[in-house]
Amino acid sequence: MSASTSAVRRWTTRIAVATLVAGGVALPIAASAQSHPASTTSANAQSQQSQVAQLRQEVRSGTLLKDHGVRKACPSCDAEVVTSAPGSAAPMSAAAPSGYGPSDLASAYGLPSSSSSTGTIAIIDAGVDPNLAADLAKYRSTEGLSACGTDDGCLTLKNFDGGAQPAPQTSGDGAKAEEEIAVETSLDMDMASAACPSCHLLEISVPWQDGENDNDTSSSDFSKAVSTAAAANVSAVSISYGYTATSQNTSGDELAAFNKKGVAITVSTGDSGFNGGTHQSWPSDLPTVVAVGGTTLNGPGQETAWSGGGSGCETDFAAATGQPSAVTKDCGGHRAAADVSADADPNTGVAVYDTYAPSTNQPPNWTVVGGTSASAPYIGGLFARAGNLGEVNGPNTLYSADSSNFNDITSGNNEQNDQCANYPSLDKAVCNAGTGWDGPTGLGSPKGLGAF
Repeated sequence: MSASTSAVRRWTTRIAVATLVAGGVALPIAASAQSHPASTTSANAQSQQSQVAQLRQEVRSGTLLKDHGVRKACPSCDAEVVTSAPGSAAPMSAAAPSGYGPSDLASAYGLPSSSSSTGTIAIIDAGVDPNLAADLAKYRSTEGLSACGTDDGCLTLKNFDGGAQPAPQTSGDGAKAEEEIAVETSLDMDMASAACPSCHLLEISVPWQDGENDNDTSSSDFSKAVSTAAAANVSAVSISYGYTATSQNTSGDELAAFNKKGVAITVSTGDSGFNGGTHQSWPSDLPTVVAVGGTTLNGPGQETAWSGGGSGCETDFAAATGQPSAVTKDCGGHRAAADVSADADPNTGVAVYDTYAPSTNQPPNWTVVGGTSASAPYIGGLFARAGNLGEVNGPNTLYSADSSNFNDITSGNNEQNDQCANYPSLDKAVCNAGTGWDGPTGLGSPKGLGAF
């Protein structure tokens, strides 16, 4: 048996037995055990275990969307929520985690067995989720992570201006939007936890309208939130939203707000594949952020470029901080994205726990989510976990790291309808994975913490 085959078998064996009867499966059965015969309870438990086992197998074979759909969490979010069926908007719900969890990702990316960093990861999200602390506690306990709540000082909640979070919306468009965005918020917090279980977490809310609207007000709110995070002495800031690049948000105070040496600012590149040869989504286009792309993860050593992961060029900037000419040449001498990547394909998505449903009263509970909203907070968590932040300014330290610290992803592409052919001045590497840097996956996915 080859070493790679052995690794895949160990991966499959470990995930097949994990969490099927822990946490999520037993709870709904226990709640109804007094009113149903033991035979019915047993049958229900077996049915739920069978469902979860099947979903887990589909995630790990990259076939989850064969019988399920996918939708964006919100117009400006980069989260792709797996739905109950093709064409349905209702999130898929299961009794226990079926997507990838912390141990799965740690195995895939060669992380150490323990985490001791107490750095803080700031997550910026639109709207308010009053269930966030309880949902995070459920995710962490089910996945075997230590507690991280507001009472013990591990989890802090702030508004983008540094004050207390406002009250959640209770009706109308606001309540509907905050319910949809809550999946994004839980995804961000869960992935930051998965990457650095010992880190502290800071949730910063911008107005719920920023999840719905693409305008200068939204980018201004996010810029203020980044400044609030930096003032709290965080190690990393993660943003899983994308907006149109404008003259306002690529210059002046908003550009300066993202220039925080010593703080890793990780941003999703988007979920629409190659986004053109002129402008990429803001703020992933900025030179002082780490633009995080996406992969399809079928197990250790089985990773390809995700077709939806964003990549592109930003002609407003000559390069990202520390980005070498060998990379910028693929964008005609301009800032090229992505810089680095991790699992983002909803077909191989991650487990997320979310119960906030003020509008539909139908919480997803355990669901599966993908998108570069999954990879950005995960990479942010790795920066915080490694703790080597003194010289970090955008992706500069990634580009100076040895290539052995990355899984070089050499297959797959994110080109839609031969888009690259429409930009003959650009190198095909901005759309196609290959040896070394490429647009869809950047330098590759993590291989330990050596690059962070």
